[in-house]
Amino acid sequence: MRCLCRCYNTGFDKVVTGATGPLRRRKMMMPFISTAMMLLLISRASAFTRPNTTSQLITRHHSSKLFASTVTTISFDPSIDVREKATSTLVIGRHSTLKSLIEQQDSYVSLFGFRPHPDILSSMHESISGNQATTSHVIVPTVGPAIPRPPHRLTLCSLQNKVTRHNHPLSLHSMTDLVKSSVKGKGPVRIMVCVEDEYPLGPIAGAIGRAFPLFNKKTKSKKTESDAGEDGDNDDEEERMIHVTFLDSKGRVVKNQLEIDAAREAAEGVRLACRLVDTHPEELTTTAFAQECHDLFDNDDTVTIEEIKGEELKEKGYGGIYNVGKGATHPPRLLILTYDPPKDVLTEEGEEQSAITLVGKGIVYDTGGLAIKSRVGMCGMKHDMGGAAGVLGGFTAAVRLRTPRKIRLMLCLAENAIGPKSVRNDDIITQYSGKTVEINNSDAEGRLVLSDAVAHATKHFDDSDLVVDMATLTGAQLVSTGKMHAAILSNKEELEHTAVKAGLASGDLCYPLLYAPELLKKEFNSKVADMKNSVKDRSNAQCSCAGHFIESHIDSNYIERDGGWLHVDMAGPGTKAERGTGYGVGFVLSLVEAPGFSSRS
Repeated sequence: MRCLCRCYNTGFDKVVTGATGPLRRRKMMMPFISTAMMLLLISRASAFTRPNTTSQLITRHHSSKLFASTVTTISFDPSIDVREKATSTLVIGRHSTLKSLIEQQDSYVSLFGFRPHPDILSSMHESISGNQATTSHVIVPTVGPAIPRPPHRLTLCSLQNKVTRHNHPLSLHSMTDLVKSSVKGKGPVRIMVCVEDEYPLGPIAGAIGRAFPLFNKKTKSKKTESDAGEDGDNDDEEERMIHVTFLDSKGRVVKNQLEIDAAREAAEGVRLACRLVDTHPEELTTTAFAQECHDLFDNDDTVTIEEIKGEELKEKGYGGIYNVGKGATHPPRLLILTYDPPKDVLTEEGEEQSAITLVGKGIVYDTGGLAIKSRVGMCGMKHDMGGAAGVLGGFTAAVRLRTPRKIRLMLCLAENAIGPKSVRNDDIITQYSGKTVEINNSDAEGRLVLSDAVAHATKHFDDSDLVVDMATLTGAQLVSTGKMHAAILSNKEELEHTAVKAGLASGDLCYPLLYAPELLKKEFNSKVADMKNSVKDRSNAQCSCAGHFIESHIDSNYIERDGGWLHVDMAGPGTKAERGTGYGVGFVLSLVEAPGFSSRS
């Protein structure tokens, strides 16, 4: 019976121990002894009454499919019926908020579907700290008015009470880690999030969605908890349903439909972006990426898609995209998606707002070109389309939420491959802006494709006063702002502030870079062209320089009419532990002010 009554206090990847640990566990065992026999009887009874599904499980396990796909489904249905189906429950919130919830003993049955002993929850809460993100879990008997069920896994996930000013107030990175490490085994899982009253649901839902990636090519096999990686990654689980419920400061279920819709679309947008980033380049070619876009919007009358590809790019002057991708098997492409909101969602304020243009770097694989990467350096370069994945996920969610603002999305899709047609160092290409670029590093290709799209947007989109490009652009970004904060560069100081606020609100954190084009543009000086594509001195604000290269291709008329430009380098936060994070989805939703995402009703 001891195995049914274990209680753990864990951090992200280790058991928290101390001098009082063993004694505390003995004390925590005491409330269980009186219910141990009842628990045993319930579990035995359920074994006799449970229908025989062994043959069904065997059939599913021996499916004809060679590879197992991760089929975790996330539901945000606030219906209380889901509590009866769950085999485990996670309760997430700040340490102080969890304490308030635990003190509301009269609401236990309505929340859990059974009545856990108050001493169990109190002991669990006392065993975790409010100074760091930790978890405590226990197997409890399901005693209550409901039909007896098998023992239930109950987990408290405690977030830090206080965080510093450059982090989301709920430390959403920590929330993702806690959820990923706490969801174990099979069966429906219920996640209850204590959001308090001031925190929007959308960013939280995105953090939860990030914990359940979709892409998986592992062959089917049995797996135990001990097989999980250091990050708690259990990606090849069988079919599972995750039910997410949000609780306000009084422990009541949040049922506002606008907020629930925003939560659902944010989570789906993040999982879409993660799936694209995780997909290997043999499968996610430029052709396949374009098809993904058509599949998403071909039946949506509010979105139109224009596609320029292959030799047509060369003919129309998109020298950056064309030359980067011309050596690959699948041709380079520029996709332009335009969302025109339906009239019934437009308000007077929405009609007055100018359009926003999103630009994403979509290098589906980056060998470095003829300036080839090393064996180690090339691994993971399937992630080099993370910027395109992030803005596509955000755009998709914004469209589904019927955002009352016109949004354009430009995806620069190419594979930086090696072949007889590959662009060479010393070649001189002409960008869409009309400026010539001497290639001195074919591995600095992202800025070339983005420059074409930014030049197009600032030249042709008269109704847009904000162009945002997002890319896994430089390794220098990690040195500049770290692994969790993207680096931003903008021609307007107020736009920098807006971006930082959008990052803090969405959990897609960012921080400004040095903005000084007049001091840094000399790094690209060329004797034979308007500029080179890579810096002379890599120790001179390299991350800022890469952004300024893109900025130099903005149309002059756009600058004269005071248009805004924002560059987001998210090479670091775009991935974690060899998985996509979906960075950019929440940032976009916050920036375009998607309904229900960044505010509470």
